[in-house]
Amino acid sequence: MAVKLKKLKDQTIVITGASSGIGLVTARMAAKAGARLILAARSENALRQLTDEINQAGGRATYVVADVSKPEDVQRLAREAARTYGGFDTWINNAGVSIYGKIEEVPVEDMRQLFEVNFWGLVNGSLEAAKHLKQKGGAIINVGSILSDITAILQTIYSASKHAVKGFTDGLRMELEMDGAPISVTLIQPAAIDTPYPIHSKNFMEREAKHAPPAYAPETVARAILHCAVTPERSVVVGGGGKAMIGMEHWTPALLDKFMEKSFSKQEKADYAPRPLQQNALDRPMGSLEERGNYPGHTRETSFYTETVTAGSPALRTALLVGAGVALAAWLGGKNRNGGGKSSSNGKNEEISALAFHDN
Repeated sequence: MAVKLKKLKDQTIVITGASSGIGLVTARMAAKAGARLILAARSENALRQLTDEINQAGGRATYVVADVSKPEDVQRLAREAARTYGGFDTWINNAGVSIYGKIEEVPVEDMRQLFEVNFWGLVNGSLEAAKHLKQKGGAIINVGSILSDITAILQTIYSASKHAVKGFTDGLRMELEMDGAPISVTLIQPAAIDTPYPIHSKNFMEREAKHAPPAYAPETVARAILHCAVTPERSVVVGGGGKAMIGMEHWTPALLDKFMEKSFSKQEKADYAPRPLQQNALDRPMGSLEERGNYPGHTRETSFYTETVTAGSPALRTALLVGAGVALAAWLGGKNRNGGGKSSSNGKNEEISALAFHDN
């Protein structure tokens, strides 16, 4: 059965993880486009403020305090959408949290809890959404990461959870297609996004966590998500730098490993002490309507790569991918031959900046 998605102004959209970062920006952007919203997170004060903000501006929104790792909370979220709006058209699984630190130093209990949120929370949402959309049609949009395809050193368990998200999303898509269900299933794969993600993480490093460059604005992801709410897409990578790194994983994985070990591991650390370990969103709600995080560099407000592939042809997408992989391999190979990768740009370590060579 063909998938036909409504215009945003005609949709009811469920968004998890709506109290900060990507979820917050997506909610505000969707509301401006006229969508009706069901917002979910663990932070009730933030959800109430956001709902009031949207409704006072002429939009339509309601909220449900929900921990997506609990199936009963996710079921209650779907019931609220049915009670308030008669159902929903798009379900966005965005809730997630990270852990920074050497894998041998991270308690297994924390690893399990991260999977409960990042993976099982997304499974709970996807299955609930599929049950309701099988007859009427709609979109399930799962927020993965470029780390669904590669692994970031010192974010190993987060990367593993996003690998699992990709595997589940691909399998769900195939099974729904096999059943003829009119549901679009999309994996969104952001690169580094300037949100509170690093400061919400549980951080076992000796310094505060931060994104390695380049970092993109959360609006770049929100635009991709809402594009997929109206246009069926298999997957969308947000950020040309991220697509280049995925290309490296496919073409020269050993070189990418060396880059992770020698450069990326340093770029993930700020130059100041970490906040207390107990201040993290793994153990307690931390959403407070913050869109941006602690990224110290220039945040890229647009991604030429992502805007091009969401509007372009499959051939253009393939050409961009090949070009990204070739250019990055040549660049990293040159750095390796030159012995080390020190940048001469004001003495700062900016090796990764070349990954964004085709972004604005």
